[in-house]
Amino acid sequence: MISGAEAELVKLAERLDMPVATTISGQGSIGDDHPLAVGVVGSNGGTPFTRRIVQMADCVFFIGCRAGSVTTERWRFPERGATRVIHLDVDPAVIGATYQADVALVGDARATLAALNEELADHRADVSARTLTRAAVAQARAEKRAAFLALAGSLDVPIKPERLVEDLHAVLPPDAIVVADPGTPCPYFSAYYDWRVTGRHFISNRAHGALGYSMSAGFGAQLARPDARVVSVMGDGSFGFTCGEMETIVRERVPLMMVVVSNGVYGWIKAGQRSGFDRRYFSVDFTRTDHAAVAAAFGVKSWRVDDPSKLRETLARAAAAGEPTLVDVICQPLDEAKAPVSEWVA
Repeated sequence: MISGAEAELVKLAERLDMPVATTISGQGSIGDDHPLAVGVVGSNGGTPFTRRIVQMADCVFFIGCRAGSVTTERWRFPERGATRVIHLDVDPAVIGATYQADVALVGDARATLAALNEELADHRADVSARTLTRAAVAQARAEKRAAFLALAGSLDVPIKPERLVEDLHAVLPPDAIVVADPGTPCPYFSAYYDWRVTGRHFISNRAHGALGYSMSAGFGAQLARPDARVVSVMGDGSFGFTCGEMETIVRERVPLMMVVVSNGVYGWIKAGQRSGFDRRYFSVDFTRTDHAAVAAAFGVKSWRVDDPSKLRETLARAAAAGEPTLVDVICQPLDEAKAPVSEWVA
């Protein structure tokens, strides 16, 4: 993504008939509607269906990827020592830090992939004996989609996070930019929001886990891409860290759309305390705020939604307003939801 290697990556993937999985920050390397696109893998945003594709691989090509603990679910997928590894990175210190590389390539991603494509210009992949095929990718994505839609179509209250992702996807244009805080927004949007165009359309500070990022980052993204529909998605914990920036947004007349996942909890931390500390909860629950009322006091056009049947219509109105907007969505707590997270670290 940083090197702008999307076109070369797709060309190589098609030439070798090679499925492409991404990290969270690698979303947009390949369009999610491409038949070789697996989606996000790892413990944050990955699912059992996308993990299965990695498990099927006898060789994994890491491209501009550190192969860290989240991407590989603590270095289990791919299995170290059992899967051959090709590792390409511009920083030689990254290669071999977590996986021993059978082939190490030090270089810029776009330049190196372009050289590989030139070298393989006359090569055509023989897929007749493969089990890891486009059909396997299609099946994994279909099973993942079916599990998601079973929750996204729910009329349960509080609103399920899956429904928020599905309804927001329905009202935004393909080239929209979503800036997500860690916590609830990052894994859900990484797992289930389909990016149909390549390029940087998803931004998150997941690696640092610092709450309160997306509102200010969304402000910056809107200034950088004034013609794009930019949406800042945050939890209510993040809102509390950063709500004062709405004064700046209103004063500068930046048409940022903001969505608050309101569940009255620091969800990621509570989920970690639930799974790792035998439900000994400490300092994770708080009183639910009327975020729409707070936003209105700053001069932001705002709505509060607790009825799932009204969510899509409200999001559409906010997206079309052409001014700063905020939708406060009363959602299911993260620690009670079926989040696409295989391991909570808290």
